[in-house]
Amino acid sequence: MAVQTVPNANDSATAAGSAASDAGTVDLGPAAALSCRECGERFELGPIFACQSCFGPLEVAYDLPSGDPEELKKRIAAGPDNIWRYAPLLPVPADVASKPNINPGFTKLVRADNLARELGVTGGLYVKDDSGNPTHSFKDRVVAIAVEAARAFGFTTLSCSSTGNLAGAVGAAAARAGFRSCVFIPHDLEQGKVVMAAIYGGELVGIEGNYDDVNRFCSELIGDPLGEGWGFVNVNLRPYYGEGSKTLAYEICEQLGWVLPDQLVIPVASGSQLTKIDKGLKELIALGLVEDKPYKIFGAQAEGCSPVSVAFKAGHDVVRPQKPNTIAKSLAIGNPADGPYVLDIARRTGGAVEDVNDEQVVDAIKLLARTEGIFAETAGGVTVGVTRKLIEAGLLDPALTTVVLNTGDGLKTLDAVAPTTGPTATIPPSLDAFRAAGLAR
Repeated sequence: MAVQTVPNANDSATAAGSAASDAGTVDLGPAAALSCRECGERFELGPIFACQSCFGPLEVAYDLPSGDPEELKKRIAAGPDNIWRYAPLLPVPADVASKPNINPGFTKLVRADNLARELGVTGGLYVKDDSGNPTHSFKDRVVAIAVEAARAFGFTTLSCSSTGNLAGAVGAAAARAGFRSCVFIPHDLEQGKVVMAAIYGGELVGIEGNYDDVNRFCSELIGDPLGEGWGFVNVNLRPYYGEGSKTLAYEICEQLGWVLPDQLVIPVASGSQLTKIDKGLKELIALGLVEDKPYKIFGAQAEGCSPVSVAFKAGHDVVRPQKPNTIAKSLAIGNPADGPYVLDIARRTGGAVEDVNDEQVVDAIKLLARTEGIFAETAGGVTVGVTRKLIEAGLLDPALTTVVLNTGDGLKTLDAVAPTTGPTATIPPSLDAFRAAGLAR
């Protein structure tokens, strides 16, 4: 498989590790090592993200709990109503719940019967609504894990490259945990996301260009003395950060009564969320917490930034970068680092990767709001729109249990729906005017 890596990743990773070289023993709970996803070489836990042999991406390897699965379920159920209930399965210290953090997770799994009727789903349709997190997106999950890694490695500044939601999550988590923050975003993000990223008091820097330009800049900063002491949650802390997305898999299965869903539809930006949800499902099977059975994973992209969808439909294993042009800016990553792994998972599980255009995104946002009272941001519109398209194409089985993800709050992307959404009528304050407007029923 071809792997997309950051240029000079080895040099950057080595430089990033210097800030934590004297950190001593690292306590990250069951995390045992970092393992290369390509060649399998293992490394000691540290702030590195690329294999020093093949430049493949690193991920956390574990010594997971053994013993009676029912006892582990009881232990989880006795934990807090946030992601720390799964601390035995995450790269965090055992006392993580006592540390200052934003404590995201255990968001609602909504049985979406009204939406199911609209889409013709008969097997049970659920929306995992992550807009209920502290900064109203799933990014709080990944940042919460990254904060614990930053503590362990002795970093003093939290940073990231972001399409918006991550910037807000890092700002909030840094403020809560006592870190300085400095985050980098494309200069033309939605105003709601800019304000939310800035309100927490850290530095917010707009970069002229798209997300991929921002990410390249951050990769250069990591390798420069200016970046010493900085923990970039989605670069040098990326192996730990990514593990936060596993908690979506854990929660969905626990909320379904420790049962695997048959089908999941997941938005794809970098692709990390989808790959880690798959990892989480496989871990639950290995631990005996759920019965092993087939499941399908579908990826959802916006047509204006759909490099993974294009590659999937063409039968390619390599993702060719695109220049983003879509209202779904939180998914506008033209060179997705985990794209090849998304392709593998979709094909291995019998799923697919599909895309929808901006008009379909807006229609899907309105459909979800009208049927279930959930106001999704544009990424959620992509996921619902792709779900509808997959059903119409016969790729997603409406008779099976299906979970779709809403990863953020629609209040962050008002510009997408504002032009076609407003008062039904504006009338004088009189009953006659109300009747004349045809609204009295």
